[in-house]
Amino acid sequence: MFSSFGTLFRVTTFGESHGRAVGAVVDGCPAGLDLRLEDIQAQLDRRRPGQSDLTTSRQEGDRVAILSGVEKGRTLGTPITLVVQNLNQRPGDYSGLRAIPRPSHADYTYQLKYGTRAASGGGRASARETVGRVAAGVVAEQLLKKFFSTAIVAWVEKVGPIKAGEIDREQVSRSLVDRNPVRCPDEKAAAQMAALIGKAKESGDSVGGVITCACRNVPAGLGEPVFGKLEAILAQAMLSIPASKGFEIGSGFAGAAMNGSDHNDPFVFRDGRLRTLTNFSGGIQGGISNGETIYFRVAFKPPATIGKAQETVDFEGRPVVLEPGGRHDPCVVPRAVPIVEAMASLVLADLALVQAARSGLAGLGGGQ
Repeated sequence: MFSSFGTLFRVTTFGESHGRAVGAVVDGCPAGLDLRLEDIQAQLDRRRPGQSDLTTSRQEGDRVAILSGVEKGRTLGTPITLVVQNLNQRPGDYSGLRAIPRPSHADYTYQLKYGTRAASGGGRASARETVGRVAAGVVAEQLLKKFFSTAIVAWVEKVGPIKAGEIDREQVSRSLVDRNPVRCPDEKAAAQMAALIGKAKESGDSVGGVITCACRNVPAGLGEPVFGKLEAILAQAMLSIPASKGFEIGSGFAGAAMNGSDHNDPFVFRDGRLRTLTNFSGGIQGGISNGETIYFRVAFKPPATIGKAQETVDFEGRPVVLEPGGRHDPCVVPRAVPIVEAMASLVLADLALVQAARSGLAGLGGGQ
């Protein structure tokens, strides 16, 4: 049951890292939504391995197929099945690891929970699972674009200790983000980040980073009181991404060092409605969107698979040296950018349908 996410716009992902295929089933998408295969493929291409020297050497084309729910480029209102075949598997890379729980991987916890685990790769714990999320996220994104002109853009803000300069979250675009393989709009910082990732890869090590995401033109009123707060659901979505370790929204932890007189967002009347003069709230107040840009940051740890020998123990507690093997990203954040965008899209599309059900918002439920 926990391979599914969402209430009305509900997504279930399936597949293991070295299984035959991965993908997703999207249930609850309204009929009549334009959905082109190339839109889905474009985001999968941003996520796929082997994009540059900064990523894993695993070569997967990640070509998506739509098996159901779409006809002549428009959704039918029925479940949409999206599938990507795994074509570049190397289970032999893991043949010597069956008796050894890899440090900071899910091998040990999955074995404890289920009494078994995938024979190779990370199984459902692998970042390969996120293929289905990204594909489903495009469906959600199309819904948000059609009804609200919502734009969701994520970028790499930090790699290791190297931080990008100030990025205009109201203007940054995906084309700007994709001008370099690090996916950082600050070209100077991006070059330094690329050098750091390259150095980590050359030495057989890995490095972490931070992704920032801005969601513009989000309608006010999304989110539910108390346990259904928008920032809480966003946090759940982002912290479900493999290797994520932290989430903050708006001013985040920095806000804890501010005075309330500085942190409060005064209201002004602009563009025919109430707006806020500042946006330390990150577009959410009381757990409900206020119509301002929603922005948040997600921290990712260094990838656990590294190219260095590690002293550890096997499942019997006997000391072993885990020799390097397999293919891995020296830093996950460049490829995680479309995953963050996808999860934000899934959250907002679902809550938009929930709000439409409450308010009877015209158009969201029909095929016109």
